[in-house]
Amino acid sequence: MLDPLDSLRTESDYLGTVQIPCDALYGVNTVRGVDNLTVSQRPIGSERELVRAFAFCKWAAALANRDLGVLDDVQCDALVQACKELAEGQYDASMMVDFLEGSGGTSSNMNVNEVLANRAQQLLGGQPGVYDRVHPNDHVNRSQSTNDVYPAAMKIAAYALLAPMIEEVRLLAASLRRKAAEFRDVLHLGRTCLQDAQPMTLGQLFGGYTALAERLAAELERVRDDLRALPLGGTAIGTGFGAPKGYKARVYAHLVQLTEVDFQPAGDAFDAMQNLDTFTRVSAELRTCATSLGKIASDLILLSSGPNGGLAELELPAVQAGSSIMPGKINPVLPMAIVQIGFAVTGNDVCIAQANQAGQLEINHFEPVVADRLYDSIRLLRNGVRLFREKCVDGIRANVAANERHLLQSTAIATALIPTLGYAKVSAMVRQATAKHLNLLDVLQQQGLLAREQAIALTRESTAIDR
Repeated sequence: MLDPLDSLRTESDYLGTVQIPCDALYGVNTVRGVDNLTVSQRPIGSERELVRAFAFCKWAAALANRDLGVLDDVQCDALVQACKELAEGQYDASMMVDFLEGSGGTSSNMNVNEVLANRAQQLLGGQPGVYDRVHPNDHVNRSQSTNDVYPAAMKIAAYALLAPMIEEVRLLAASLRRKAAEFRDVLHLGRTCLQDAQPMTLGQLFGGYTALAERLAAELERVRDDLRALPLGGTAIGTGFGAPKGYKARVYAHLVQLTEVDFQPAGDAFDAMQNLDTFTRVSAELRTCATSLGKIASDLILLSSGPNGGLAELELPAVQAGSSIMPGKINPVLPMAIVQIGFAVTGNDVCIAQANQAGQLEINHFEPVVADRLYDSIRLLRNGVRLFREKCVDGIRANVAANERHLLQSTAIATALIPTLGYAKVSAMVRQATAKHLNLLDVLQQQGLLAREQAIALTRESTAIDR
């Protein structure tokens, strides 16, 4: 039988030795990080775009170091192949360090360095853990520091993750625009402070939702663009110490080619190392998006309430049973989910703001929680907005009769009659109708002031927007 010890290798650091499976691509630093800092049970390998971003940073660095003569061609070629495989997702299972590790990103960066070094060792015919051909620190991490690589990878990943999320908001805007056109002729009771206000159309209500969703997408795209300024090349604190002359220009040239995104060095390297304000702005827009869509969702909950004891002006698609005890009850589950996402993203935003403030001197060592919470917000919105559009908004139907009945039975039509009858006369009719609990249209017709059809025509005219 095989001795179990034969399947293990020993790696050491200044704290002692650890035993690792011989074929494992991770090393001692990864093991320390996993043992000491696993709190969320979510490894960095679960965030595909972050791993991919790390791979691009290391790939670009290897090419730049080769260009400048600090890596030889053989080492560079092996590292490039390892980075390519990591970017493709082949070693996500070896990205074991917890997302919320408390080492300021060092454990995560070293996890990447060790996996790439060990894979390069294999490609060159060596053994993992020996590091005689490619070393995690001396070669993979050459001209870099956790302090510039981790926030650079954070930004690259966030930039990638935001694109499909923003597209979902745009698709929602398009769905809302179609509903605005579909409902353009449906008379609707406009309400302020949950009280009857003025006539409008249901299409105008959805037109407002459309404009909001379009603006949210545009603002998210604007702050996304800010993520293209990276701290890569600043090494430990912004001086670039440890990197050869010309490294920054070369690493960005390669990074742009690899990612096909115009990433650029930040205007001030020290600022880029010290501050996470770009992430707080992105998070703030995500919060704004989530809570604004939550307002739309809340409106849909109100307008679809009932169907017999509420407004019932909208009919939302029935997607599942709403009760375990009340037969036939259908709840607005998709809008309620969007409201909850607003709560969650707001909490993430508070966390990110606090982490930004808590940075000290030359770096912010709370970047892991910023990355974790930011990516969570993006994912919640991407998935939530898609489901909201597909399973709710696309299938909304208007209860035309209920919309018109609520408007025409209210005193909200009074404003539309003022140009024809005058404020004083209309006010008197409103008081009379209210006192006798009568319909204003009936009072006007009984008084011989306006036929019902005339009043309705004036009401519809009042909804036209002066363009």
